[in-house]
Amino acid sequence: MTATGELVQQRRGWYLYGWASHTFPTIVTTVFMSRYLTSVAENAVGKHGRVHVAGIPIAPGSLFAYTVTASTVLLVLLMPVVGAIADRTGRKRDLMLGFGWFGATACIAMFAVTGSNWQLGAILYALAFLGYSCSIVVSHSLLVDLSTVEDRDRASSVGWAIAYIGGGILLAADFVLSLFIGKELLARVALCTAGIWWILFSLPVRRWLPARIGGVDAARRGAMVTEGFRQLARTIRHIRTFPLTLAFLGAFLIYNDGIQTVTTVAAQYGDKELQLSDTVLLLGILLVQFVAYFGALWLGRLAERFGAKRVVLGSLVGWLAAVGIGYELAVGVAWQFFALAILIAIVLGGSQALSRSMFSRMIPRGAEAEYFGFYEISNSGTSWLGPLVFGLAYQNTGNYRSALVSLVVFFVVGFVLLALVPVRRAIEAAGNVAPAKV
Repeated sequence: MTATGELVQQRRGWYLYGWASHTFPTIVTTVFMSRYLTSVAENAVGKHGRVHVAGIPIAPGSLFAYTVTASTVLLVLLMPVVGAIADRTGRKRDLMLGFGWFGATACIAMFAVTGSNWQLGAILYALAFLGYSCSIVVSHSLLVDLSTVEDRDRASSVGWAIAYIGGGILLAADFVLSLFIGKELLARVALCTAGIWWILFSLPVRRWLPARIGGVDAARRGAMVTEGFRQLARTIRHIRTFPLTLAFLGAFLIYNDGIQTVTTVAAQYGDKELQLSDTVLLLGILLVQFVAYFGALWLGRLAERFGAKRVVLGSLVGWLAAVGIGYELAVGVAWQFFALAILIAIVLGGSQALSRSMFSRMIPRGAEAEYFGFYEISNSGTSWLGPLVFGLAYQNTGNYRSALVSLVVFFVVGFVLLALVPVRRAIEAAGNVAPAKV
């Protein structure tokens, strides 16, 4: 096989892992767990009661958002360490699959969450969230290894597009299943099969990706974790020498926090506030998966013509419109929910894919996974601030519409900060070659 042929096969393996793992953000986080965990908590204390975590009273409608927040706090330290180990050892494939299968196993165990056992549900979701997040850090870093400067936007966009199709196909099967079984059993089966799908479709990745990609062939197995913490400290010191990269990362952490929070709570909002049926919710989110495939490819093409930064800024305007429209949606009107789903789908994949490719150009070679550890703090299903704001807004108002509109600030502030970042200078400051359009 030629070198080009090997690269094509490796990139296919990377695409396949996205196809396999995207069931977590799509099916587990967006569609089922946000609503199911809320329902399980309501079974325990009633809709207007409070569950207690370490003595702190929490409204059932805020439990899922707070679980995400608590999990992400752990990731602030964990993911950069995972990235440092991946960069030092070069064993990106095994780290990606190992953490992924850990998360998938937690999803399979969610079948056991029944009745009022919200504690088990919260713990299993947190474990799955941690596993997915750590695996996707390593996956993001492989984009640099498997693409060139000029085709990185396209490779990133194709990767996201294929991931949406993978999640969409399994979600379509869940929709068919919803016609025959009850709501609770459907949620448990869907959560479990998301983990099974994740494992099964990632098995060929082990054959298609090499065991070692980059890395320093000097780390002893017993010292990897210790060295990971040391490398984390060095990375924190090092990243401060790239202030423009930090400026982009700050903008991304804010606007992507809003994006991920909207997608995370969409099903919960449709269920609890708009009072839409499971069938409508599944159809709407299924629509997102397949339209997002074309949206990601389309925005990738636009980036080749206008530059990734301009396209992402345009997508943030679309996100602002989506939040405003979502606030005005009438209760029980399915077609309005579907129209909003189409708008979100168009901007969703492109804003994520192009942000990833922009950031990959602003970081020094050889430290991709470490830097993506910081990046992924906001990109793994969601960050901590958005769900916290949403959860607090709901807990204090008891109104999901007010909670949704509280997210506008993330898109406005993120837009302004991104507009101020000189992307070409940031790329060149990191020692990389900028593409013709940035």
